[in-house]
Amino acid sequence: MTQKIPYWHVDAFSARPFGGNQAAVMVLDEWLPDDVLVAIAAENLFAETAFVVRDTTGEAEWELRWCTPTYEIALCGHATLASGHVLLARDGGERITFRTRKSGVLEVASLGDAYELALPAIATQPDSAANQAEAIRLLGAAPLDIARSELGYNIYLYENEAAVRGLAPDIRGLERLGKDQFIITAPGDRTDIVSRVFVPGGGVDEDSVTGSAHAVLTPYWAKRLGRGSFTAHQASTRGGDLTLRLAKDERGEKAWLGGPCVTVVEGSFYL
Repeated sequence: MTQKIPYWHVDAFSARPFGGNQAAVMVLDEWLPDDVLVAIAAENLFAETAFVVRDTTGEAEWELRWCTPTYEIALCGHATLASGHVLLARDGGERITFRTRKSGVLEVASLGDAYELALPAIATQPDSAANQAEAIRLLGAAPLDIARSELGYNIYLYENEAAVRGLAPDIRGLERLGKDQFIITAPGDRTDIVSRVFVPGGGVDEDSVTGSAHAVLTPYWAKRLGRGSFTAHQASTRGGDLTLRLAKDERGEKAWLGGPCVTVVEGSFYL
């Protein structure tokens, strides 16, 4: 029997179609086999497809998982924001919680005409140019500062927005270094910070707007700027603007990412 699955295509971190980062959101009655989830994500062919199932543990309202066209990932910000947008618009309410397998309980809250997403703040440690020599060569220019998380997030600080926009990394070379995120960043021209994000080893040559990268950039820049809230722009072809703030709750330090979403397609996926 053909299974009919509710489906939404959302542009996250954008107030208009064709901006921000695309995500598919699919509401399931129960979990499908892992290989089927990945196959659906490959069919959708977005950077991430989010799958949600009602949570029965009492920890959250929904369970949430994310798949790229090739594998399941541990954390995705823009598809979580998209999931909150879909479910809050459909069911009503001001906030919603998601239980995830590797990133704890995540929360999306309404924020005027937009939303705010709480992700675990991901700390980094200083790294050396010698340790990152191959990545720097492939990026094409030496950074002013380097930081890295054991979770596979790498930050490279450059002088200004023009330097970030002007880099033309060797994408296939970065792909050979594995599934790490390569995040280049600088002070912005019209926002406090600017960034670009490359994850070619994970199937995304340059991401449009990356929530998980901003969970890393929020504590990094909060320390550099000396304040807990600021604005950001991801300078991809589609582009996206975010508000960022660092805050603590009972679950630890959180990076709150703010931005709008727009639904582009709503329908059914037949399996």
